[in-house]
Amino acid sequence: MENTDRYAPSDIAALLRGIDRYNPENLKVLEPYVNQQVEENSYDIAANLAILKLYQFNPTYFVMDVVSKILMKTLMSLPSPDFTLCKCLIDQQYQDLYEIGRVIFLLSINCWRLATFQFSGKKLRQLQT
Repeated sequence: MENTDRYAPSDIAALLRGIDRYNPENLKVLEPYVNQQVEENSYDIAANLAILKLYQFNPTYFVMDVVSKILMKTLMSLPSPDFTLCKCLIDQQYQDLYEIGRVIFLLSINCWRLATFQFSGKKLRQLQT
């Protein structure tokens, strides 16, 4: 049965305050919240990082689909460092899996293209002055 509850960002922020932030029971709320972010085209890096940290502390709870969605949501924040922050919280054994590895590869290419584009723009402005 799919969870149909809707969560307000303020409720999620309250859930993530203090030591309770790392309670694995929070995944019952946080994982559906990732789906909500996808459906509503919203983005909550604090909640997403908390999920990845919980997976890091509790690898038996790891859900591949949730991690893939979190990584794809980092595209919304480029050129911020969110992709790198998220990637660093994912154990290498999961990064090596096809489902996660392909997302990381695609995001890495996009980050490289963005960096190249920004560098080219700076060089062009320097040449014009």
